[in-house]
Amino acid sequence: MAIVTLKKITLCGVLADKSMILEQLQSLGGTHLIALSEAATKNETTATYDVDAALTALKYLQQCDRQRHQVRQADTFNFNAVVSEVLQVKNKLIELLEQREFLQERIKEVSLWGDFNLAAEGELQGYKLWFYIVPKRLMPKVRASDLVWQQVNASNTHAYVVVIAQQEPDVAAMPVRRTHIGDVPLSQLHKRLENIELAIEDAYAQREHLTRWMSLIMLNLAEYENRSALKEAHLLTRDEPEVFVVQTWVAVDDVAGIEAFALQHQLACLIESPDGEELPPTLLKNTNTFAGGEEIVKFYQMPNYYGWDPSVVVFFSFALFFAMILSDAGYAAIFLSILALKWQKMSATAQGSRFRLLLTVTLTLAFIWGVLAGSYFGFSPDAETLPGKLKLFDMNDFDTMMQVSIFVGVVHIALANLVQAYQLQDKTTRFAALGWALFVIGGFLLWLSTAHESLILQQSAYVLLSIAALALLLFSTDRPLKKPLDYVLRLVDGLKSLTGITKIFGDVLSYMRLFALGLASASLAITFNQLALQVYDAMPGMGLLFSILILIIGHTLNIMLGIMSGVVHGLRLNFIEFYNWSVSDEGYPFKAFSKKEGY
Repeated sequence: MAIVTLKKITLCGVLADKSMILEQLQSLGGTHLIALSEAATKNETTATYDVDAALTALKYLQQCDRQRHQVRQADTFNFNAVVSEVLQVKNKLIELLEQREFLQERIKEVSLWGDFNLAAEGELQGYKLWFYIVPKRLMPKVRASDLVWQQVNASNTHAYVVVIAQQEPDVAAMPVRRTHIGDVPLSQLHKRLENIELAIEDAYAQREHLTRWMSLIMLNLAEYENRSALKEAHLLTRDEPEVFVVQTWVAVDDVAGIEAFALQHQLACLIESPDGEELPPTLLKNTNTFAGGEEIVKFYQMPNYYGWDPSVVVFFSFALFFAMILSDAGYAAIFLSILALKWQKMSATAQGSRFRLLLTVTLTLAFIWGVLAGSYFGFSPDAETLPGKLKLFDMNDFDTMMQVSIFVGVVHIALANLVQAYQLQDKTTRFAALGWALFVIGGFLLWLSTAHESLILQQSAYVLLSIAALALLLFSTDRPLKKPLDYVLRLVDGLKSLTGITKIFGDVLSYMRLFALGLASASLAITFNQLALQVYDAMPGMGLLFSILILIIGHTLNIMLGIMSGVVHGLRLNFIEFYNWSVSDEGYPFKAFSKKEGY
């Protein structure tokens, strides 16, 4: 639940031992190499590109409908050659499919004019053929012109007209612009299409033939990735006539291991802390419980090394936002059932296990919220039943649901500013961040006081707003106070910061989407239920079948919309509204230089 503290370690050794040292360093793992040479800048993505190319080739073969028997003996297997051939086939097949699509469209256009060969230059004594597709309602204009023309074909709405002239007719002479059909005859286009079809069949056959190497590609992929990373590492060092220097970022807990490594291989070792100006990579460390939030954070923006890790906040806030948008216990129960079926399969990878815990918390919270909202596939239970007694919110009570949504937004934005204030604990601007937190809380209390006519809430709101305004006016900048003019300028900076009131007001109101989308989901579910009931009552017998179809299709559509809304807007409120007030600077991920295990 934090960003790991890093140390910068510089190792210096004999140039003749460079390959061995880098290979041993890769086996040790846990280091992020720093580029020290200009060659690294030009080739920094080479290893990543090579590995991505191999993964693309493997995925392309796995998607083949028909696959050959797998070769197990690696005697005749050349990893680079096979990957290169697969990618060539992939690119060739894409090109052939595009050519086929073009030819099919061209044949469709040219066939309207018939199969003919255009006259060679000079055969018509300087005259040329100009082709027009004219709407039949405009044909009187063609007949009234002085052009020499002939109608060669017609459809229900258009006439296909060929004009014979030395120069292209003036735009005003014809009611439409001319059509370009090319100089390749229809028979030749059909011949080219036939050749393309044969080439496509050959390419598919070649792809099927290459599927025999899938197992060997998977078995050698980790080794290939390790070789590519090692090749890239050679470009990152600084080499002098007799010595080489390699520099890495290392987690504090791993420094002792690097020191022992340097001692073992007789390397000069220099350990430094970040100087505050250079930007180290960001290495997040979370428990397995909250690692799903880390995956979401990595998906959008890696926080700056000098910032903070929002994984836990994003973990719970995303779960809450998704639950409020879904707002149906029945839908959540379906998702929980699917998760239970996929539970064992998701544990196959570390990333799958992380997302599994995130989904468990999210869907459990969605089920609880659905119970509190009293919605089960759009049906609301009777008040006398146990589910009815558990109902706490009414989605149709607009005032209450608006207050709940705004309350969630106020807590989220206030938390963001409180975290920002903690991060700025060595700067006076921390009081400005604290002021924004007090401002949203005070504004919310003032709104509640008008709704409930509470004098205590109103007075509390005015106190908080006054403190917030004072903090924003005095501490919105770190401008040093050395002369009297600096006090005036700091006050001006404070007045400028107050323009952010409209922004934070809009950000808080953005959380209204939680209520709006939840209400939309519940309303759609109710609508489909009512529609199915009406069809059932109107059509005895067959109405039952149609009602079931309406329920299945309608609720499936509503579930899909709920997933999309919950994910998109659940992430949006975290990564735009929340990040805007707490996570400002972007970092880059810690890329461990280590040997990968076999796939």
